[in-house]
Parts: sequence; structure tokens; C-alpha cells
Amino acid sequence: MSDKRTVDGGRLWMGGAMAGVVGAGVAVVGLLIARGIFDIPVLVQREGQLINASTLWYAAAAFVCALIATALLHVLLLAAPRPFTFYGWITGLAIAICALLPFTINAELASKVATSLINLAIGIVIATTIATVGRTAVTVTPPRPAGRPGDSVTPW
Repeated sequence: MSDKRTVDGGRLWMGGAMAGVVGAGVAVVGLLIARGIFDIPVLVQREGQLINASTLWYAAAAFVCALIATALLHVLLLAAPRPFTFYGWITGLAIAICALLPFTINAELASKVATSLINLAIGIVIATTIATVGRTAVTVTPPRPAGRPGDSVTPW
């Protein structure tokens, strides 16, 4: 018999939404630093064209990514044998992809590096925050030991 895992979905999803708000904030701060301080454009590719990413779009994308990460962790907590191990690997690979993707476009090196660092910061903040919230949203109850026939069972 294995441990019983109970997930407090409300706590997990509220934490995921708050991680989305923080991730959106990191996006805004990253864009302010890249554009406002260093005058480096942060580029995205749409329909084959490189365009300067809008602050609202970047913040909204970060928020949506946090909700996707929350859904992933929720499913893993309900079904996977080692949910935090799988969550860590999946989000780590997703963060690596998002951090490396800017280097696949034809742009100035400074733009690639700035976009990559912003993506990396957003991913790390979201993934670690949701993992932390996920650990507080789970209760693990070990199985009760089986008694022998005739033993009295104490209800504690």
C-alpha cells in the first residue's frame, strides 16, 4: 500500500496565479532594464518578421506560462509517482528552450542575449515559485499499518 497524496487545488492555483503576476512583473522589469537602461531591443518573431516585443504581450505570456506550469504540476501531483522530479525536469527543459530560442533568430547579439536573459529569469521565477507553492498544497498521508486479528485499533 502506498502513501495517499491529497492536493489542495485552491491553494495551488492561487499560488500559480500569484506566480504569474510575479512572472509578469519580472518581464516588465527585464524589458525596462534592456530597453530603458541599455537601449537594447527585445525581439520576437511573428509571421517570419522580427518585431520589438510589446511589454503587455511579454507580461501576458509570462502569466499564461505560469498557469500552464501550474496545470502541469497539478496533473503530476495527481498522477505521477515522483511529481516534483518530473516537474523539475519538464520545466527545466522548457526554460532551456526559451533561453536558447533567441539565438536561433537573425538579430543583433545584444538583442539575443537580452531576450534570453529575460526569458531565463521569468522561467526560473515561475518554476521555482510554483514548485514551492506545490509543496505547501500537498498533504501526504502514510498508510495505516495492518493490525493482527484481535488487536484493538486506536483511532488516532
